Amino acid sequence: PVRLVESGGRSMQAGGSLKLSCAASGYKVGSYCMGWFRQAPGKEREGVAAIDAGGVTNYADSVKGRFTISQDTAKNTLYLQMNDLKSEDTAMYYCAADRIWCSLLQWDRSTDFGYWGQGTQVTVSS
Repeated sequence: PVRLVESGGRSMQAGGSLKLSCAASGYKVGSYCMGWFRQAPGKEREGVAAIDAGGVTNYADSVKGRFTISQDTAKNTLYLQMNDLKSEDTAMYYCAADRIWCSLLQWDRSTDFGYWGQGTQVTVSS
């Protein structure tokens, strides 16, 4: 079965940087659309970033210029580099994937992704 395992979440002060990882098994990273979502308590899950097989990316307006999504096909791992963290970035971050090309789905719609990790918590204090 497909398994996505996030890691790297921790507590940070505002302005700091953090890199999240999503290790995949039973799924080939770089073949289809993969993304990162986040969910804060009492909030709906929102799309953060996505990347397609060719490396084309999409970002939520709130993270543009601060976050970078990337994939390492050799390590079969998806990453999210987060810089200049803000308190509003505090959330559980989830790795998502599907066997659909990004051009054929809405990258920031959680229901378009069929595979999910367990989440990793990021807490940013101001």
